[in-house]
Amino acid sequence: MLKVGITGNIGSGKTLVGSVFKLLKIPVFNADLEAKALYREEDIRKKVIQFFGSAAYLDNGYPDTAFLAEKIFHSPESLTFIQNLLHPKVRFRFESWCEKYQNQIYVLYEAAILFETGKNKDLDKIIYVAAPESLRISRLMMRDNATLKDIRLRMNKQWSDEVKIPLSDYIIQNNEIEMLIPQIIKTHKELIQIV
Repeated sequence: MLKVGITGNIGSGKTLVGSVFKLLKIPVFNADLEAKALYREEDIRKKVIQFFGSAAYLDNGYPDTAFLAEKIFHSPESLTFIQNLLHPKVRFRFESWCEKYQNQIYVLYEAAILFETGKNKDLDKIIYVAAPESLRISRLMMRDNATLKDIRLRMNKQWSDEVKIPLSDYIIQNNEIEMLIPQIIKTHKELIQIV
């Protein structure tokens, strides 16, 4: 079984691309959703509150994502703390998850900061979803109702396309010009021929 990463900078549409792979019966592990789920675990919750204070969680027990994003994206120390706290657990969950799919030709590991965390080194192939920055910004403004300043701050925490594309095995352009589905099917066919 191949372990294939799927990544792309914020607003590129990697989750959309991942959902098409799901339609092709390829299991997709969403690392970002797994990381968000970890915030609800008691041991993680205690450590997050110890580091950020009780304002990190809402009264209903859910993390205050706006508060945490503000802290994490403005402080390298906070970002490092969260990465060190969550990423090892997400990696462990992925390995356990993979055991259920041993009969698959390949599975996908979807993550926004795949290269930045070094996770790419644990994977057999990498799919990169690319989109022009202006398009990504407009998508994020609609999706997250975010300001340009906040979007730029998040974008600046990720490596550029120019750095990531040469490190990737497959590039899918989600630029609203090239047809998306044929690119995904082509990539899928190439992956199933590797094994």
